[in-house]
Amino acid sequence: MAITPQSDIQVTTRQIPEWQRIPNTSIQSKPLMIYHGAFNATATELEDHLEAVGEVVPQWVFSMYTQTHFHSTTPEVLGVVSGRARLCFGGEENPGRFEPTAQRGDFIIVPAGVGHRLLEDLHWNQEEFQMVGAYPLGKQWDMCYGRPEEEAKLRRIKDVAWFRQDPLYGGDGPAMHV
Repeated sequence: MAITPQSDIQVTTRQIPEWQRIPNTSIQSKPLMIYHGAFNATATELEDHLEAVGEVVPQWVFSMYTQTHFHSTTPEVLGVVSGRARLCFGGEENPGRFEPTAQRGDFIIVPAGVGHRLLEDLHWNQEEFQMVGAYPLGKQWDMCYGRPEEEAKLRRIKDVAWFRQDPLYGGDGPAMHV
């Protein structure tokens, strides 16, 4: 597995305003982060690397749901291991949404409360869009959709811990400087 040196990657950060019942970054003020071209690895190699760093535990290899959802219990780490896709962060009707194109080698940190969904799998190089999804050790993810009955879950987002070290780089990576 090849990890791109931090000095050679571009990191995009975005604060995304609350929209309807999707809190986005409004509660914790931690930004959505994309490390562009941060690694070159298969799903298994990335899972092994993340486990070795020890900040997050890989839990699945999949695309992204096409329905906007968010997690109220934990931040989420997504490592794109194949393909290319257009994603939506913040809610598709939100004027402050962010719609990046993510591709193989991108590493995405989605703070608790940030709505996200797949807009379009671009089948880049004939590959389906696939990611490794991981969560901090000891955290269980939930699924929220911005429904009125989820109000109590939203209040708990302020207490969700951030990372103790960068999930990809360990120690003093980009996630530690937000």
